[in-house]
Amino acid sequence: MAATTIQELVGDELLTQHDTQATSEVLEGKKLVMLYFSAHWCPPCRGFTPHLAAKYKATAEELGIEVVFISSDQSESDFRQYFSEMPWTAVPYGARNIKEKLSQLYGVQGIPTLVVLDENGKVSAGCRGVSLYSFFLSLGYGASSPPTAPHRTTPPTAPHQERARASR
Repeated sequence: MAATTIQELVGDELLTQHDTQATSEVLEGKKLVMLYFSAHWCPPCRGFTPHLAAKYKATAEELGIEVVFISSDQSESDFRQYFSEMPWTAVPYGARNIKEKLSQLYGVQGIPTLVVLDENGKVSAGCRGVSLYSFFLSLGYGASSPPTAPHRTTPPTAPHQERARASR
């Protein structure tokens, strides 16, 4: 993996479940890095995360894959609670500038979004703009994979907004 390129994108350190680790160490030998834009308040995200985690646990080491969680949570406590359910790394919550830079760079307008970077730090062919459901099928999940629809990257502020979104 072109760790320097990815390191420039996600910062010098990533969070693990136990501590922080140098990005270069986390990405050493990785063939793919998946930037996972998600948040605990997003129902499709909460539905997709367990499936992505299962696939990660089953194949990441063998295939040389790392997932990096990019949070759209509204508080560090929400971020920490949601991140505790994930087997991969994360950009520290306090690095909001990195989250904003990555969202803009990859055109993230809704979540969940998964951006797959190849070993050179470039968006992997066929993955940008592909729905998560289609991407799931390409990874061999099969038709039992949960379809997802992106949600906006800020949480709803009133119950009527949630109902309006659900009726779309």
